[in-house]
Amino acid sequence: MSSLLASVAQAGATTSIAPPGSLSWIAANSSPPPAPWARSPPCPSRRPSARKANASCWASRAADRRGLAAGPADAGGAKLFFDAQNAAGGINGTLIELRTLDDGYEPDRCKANTEKLIADDVFALFGYVGTPTSLAALPLVNQAKIPFVAPFTGAEALRDPFSPWVYHVRASYYDETALIVKQLAHLGLMRISVFHQNDAYGKAGLDGVLRAMKPLSIQPLATSTVERNSVDVAKAVKDLVQTGAPPEAIVMISAYKSCAAFIRAARKAGYGGVFYNVSFVGTQALLEELGKDAMGVVVSQVMPYPFGTQVGVVHEYQQAATKAGQKFNYTAIEGYIGAKVISEGIRRATRPTREGLVAGLDSLQNYNLGGFNVNFRPNKHVGSSFVEMTLLTSDGRVKR
Repeated sequence: MSSLLASVAQAGATTSIAPPGSLSWIAANSSPPPAPWARSPPCPSRRPSARKANASCWASRAADRRGLAAGPADAGGAKLFFDAQNAAGGINGTLIELRTLDDGYEPDRCKANTEKLIADDVFALFGYVGTPTSLAALPLVNQAKIPFVAPFTGAEALRDPFSPWVYHVRASYYDETALIVKQLAHLGLMRISVFHQNDAYGKAGLDGVLRAMKPLSIQPLATSTVERNSVDVAKAVKDLVQTGAPPEAIVMISAYKSCAAFIRAARKAGYGGVFYNVSFVGTQALLEELGKDAMGVVVSQVMPYPFGTQVGVVHEYQQAATKAGQKFNYTAIEGYIGAKVISEGIRRATRPTREGLVAGLDSLQNYNLGGFNVNFRPNKHVGSSFVEMTLLTSDGRVKR
């Protein structure tokens, strides 16, 4: 999925940001004179374009969710923050409008959405959802020199090689799988299999598991796949739990519907080991999909715990979500934090251009959002390596 930010524009699961009259900022609909963003700077590889007083946000994501938890929820979290900024007069006088385009969690559709957004002269892209979709957009991002901020993916291929236009707010799948394997090894569970989506996302997670296992001189007991946007897990169940000695743990890198289908089928087949998921699965969606079957399932997290009595940015998010009548969840708080990061980059931008936004984001060195730190530098655009483990319960709770 991807999101587009015209001041912050989202397209489906892909988000893009357009500077006034360009990608990142969308000029606010306001009666006062246009903010600096409304003065249209030329965009690299684009003709000069007029900026309005309000910013329009677009996101490319799967409208029917197709087993994905991130699309609607993270956009909702981002909208909470942008709405609050708009109510207070905007960012440097510019309002932000968030919109979405449907990509069905398919790379070709995401690429087409991104091409459309670029043709529409957006200023930046924000909150794209998914590895295969974000990778489809990446060459276009680099070619058009558009800031691509807070994609909902931990894939290393979006981090290495380094792109001066891409900014990551979340930890990587390498970080997540490293902690998963470390915890399993600490528990003495060394017989580990991997269930993963048969695409760039699944491979990114598998690569992380293999990387984490190498220092321990172990290999996965077995691996098996599920196709993207599918819940046909029969072969994977046979491969991983019905052939040979079963593993003690199964690491899962897929969307919540396929993971839930696998967990149910594996348990029905008599499997009694543990299941570990990376954050992209969507904790709340997996919890709701599994119901009582969620008991004992582990999910790694890259955002602060959004439940209970909290302080700082979590308390801020909780107040906004409560006011909007939304339940707290990890996916929404990621959207909220991503929106806060890009908004601060806009606020600090040295000039109303894409390069100005890059300079603003690069200045977020050891930036404390309130209990969650982001650390960007001109040659380092991975802002966080925070990971912790959570446990799902049969009564719908998430425990740390």
